[in-house]
Amino acid sequence: MAKDKKEKKGEKQEEQRAPEAARHSAKEKPRLKGRFEKEVAPALMKEFELKNPMAMQHLHKIVVNMGVGEATQNAKVLDPAVNELSQITGQKPVVTRAKKSIAAFKVRAGMPIGAMVTLRGDRMYEFFDRLVNVVLPRVRDFRGVSTKSFDGRGNYTLGLHDQLIFPEIDYAKVDKLKGMNVTIVTTAGNDDQARALLKHLGMPFRA
Repeated sequence: MAKDKKEKKGEKQEEQRAPEAARHSAKEKPRLKGRFEKEVAPALMKEFELKNPMAMQHLHKIVVNMGVGEATQNAKVLDPAVNELSQITGQKPVVTRAKKSIAAFKVRAGMPIGAMVTLRGDRMYEFFDRLVNVVLPRVRDFRGVSTKSFDGRGNYTLGLHDQLIFPEIDYAKVDKLKGMNVTIVTTAGNDDQARALLKHLGMPFRA
């Protein structure tokens, strides 16, 4: 009898563990991250003649920044921007505040002036994948992104005119168009390496 009780108890414990194991295995690697490891990384090592895989350039983080100048007059204008940015990135934004006072713009230090999200890891790869394959092709008269938006240290900044190009945003709920900057930070030592990395990852640079 005692043996039967132990066996039943063991079966229950296994049943309890099973959903956790299934939930853990359900998390798949982002498509772009898998492609980077299998295709892009070997191609970059060959292109730049790198012998140490640790020296290879890769994505470090993506910062999405939305400035809302009207928030200096009406703080409630910031709420839709924060909500839309969270829908676009899948992460709660941080409200950015003015670092110093500017009398000409009626801005005082500490006033909320925008929202920002920093993406790393899997979310970063998923956002980049959607940006390149879904969002940018939805831009009207799109002919590719500029190759001159690098900062000299391997980072690339892309300006987007409105939030409606993201499929997550509902047209009916948008009261005003808001632009944003997407800064892609890489570990590349120079712009050439960063350009090659982004090109291999699918960034549609203008010819």
